[in-house]
Amino acid sequence: MLALRACALLGLVWVGVDALAQRVAFINPGKADEFYWAGVARCMQSAAQDLGQTLDVHYAEREHLQVFQIARTIVALPPPQRPDYVVVTNDYGTGPELLNIFEGSGIRVFMAYSKPTTEEMAHTGLPRRKHKLWIGSLEPRAQDAGYLTARALINQARTAGLQAQDGKLHMLVIAGDRSTPSSIARNDGMRQAVREAGDVVIDQEVYAAWSREKATEQASVLYQRHPQARLLWAGNDLMALGAMSALEQRGGEPGRTVLFSGINTSAEALRAKESGRLAALAGGHFITGAWSLVMIHDHYNGHDFADEGLMQERRMFALFDGKLAQALRARLGPGCDDVDFKRFSKTRNASLRSYDFSMERLLKDTPKSNERFTNERALP
Repeated sequence: MLALRACALLGLVWVGVDALAQRVAFINPGKADEFYWAGVARCMQSAAQDLGQTLDVHYAEREHLQVFQIARTIVALPPPQRPDYVVVTNDYGTGPELLNIFEGSGIRVFMAYSKPTTEEMAHTGLPRRKHKLWIGSLEPRAQDAGYLTARALINQARTAGLQAQDGKLHMLVIAGDRSTPSSIARNDGMRQAVREAGDVVIDQEVYAAWSREKATEQASVLYQRHPQARLLWAGNDLMALGAMSALEQRGGEPGRTVLFSGINTSAEALRAKESGRLAALAGGHFITGAWSLVMIHDHYNGHDFADEGLMQERRMFALFDGKLAQALRARLGPGCDDVDFKRFSKTRNASLRSYDFSMERLLKDTPKSNERFTNERALP
């Protein structure tokens, strides 16, 4: 009888802990089998486990209108079943309407990866004003990714002597989409590097909607149309890999015939960088979702991030060489399981005064296994 009472009391304790856990939903704009967005979700699950949160991930499968249906389904839940917080993105400009859908639901909204544009904010206002439960946003400084990869691509092309007969370096651009703020910012960073270089001509820019297959098709046409182009900048790794495949189908050799750059850190892209097939690769922003959960955890526990800004833009991208690529794969693995996200929380660390969400800090921080990694090179 005493044992039964003890078990019953223990059960009550666990019920209490579950009731106090922060319940978070994430409307994932990507596909469940898509390396980048599936990796985002895995890292968020690792962070949630560390921080005592429950996380439900809902995939929109790259159907950007589907995010509205997911949001309406969440709002339609009985109040006791609704999450405390929802993490959304502004992919394809869906953020403002998502704020409207969640208005009055009692669910706090956190926007990750991309915030509303300046034009959109004329309607949304700032967080915690018109939409009082929109508590804030966190996005990686996407210009860095475009700038770092384009600059590295240009420098390597100069070293290799890939100028055309006119003395210029001719570059092709395969961008993501025209409306997602992070896509626009990556392109802006790329163009800044081109302007600074002074000897680079962009022969043509196309949009492949982040698709490897579409980039393969587009690149085949671009190579025929612009045979003098020896550089190709891509807005993500999948599009770069697709363009590389199109070159190989023509008998070319990535890394020699044409130099490529990409953004994101899929295993295939990291291997391509290590082998030299990719001339330049930047990444690290996949961790934004996990960092968002750290900020939500602190907000829930009375450590508001407002003193550092309601709409935060943080440096998260690193330019990878072979050693840093190896360090990333060894440290983070497939799902950030080796990262102790409690170390980055103000709730869990009273002495922590400001967030540091940089890739350098993440890779240098002591992992759960207490292994030490050496020969890691930080961003210049």
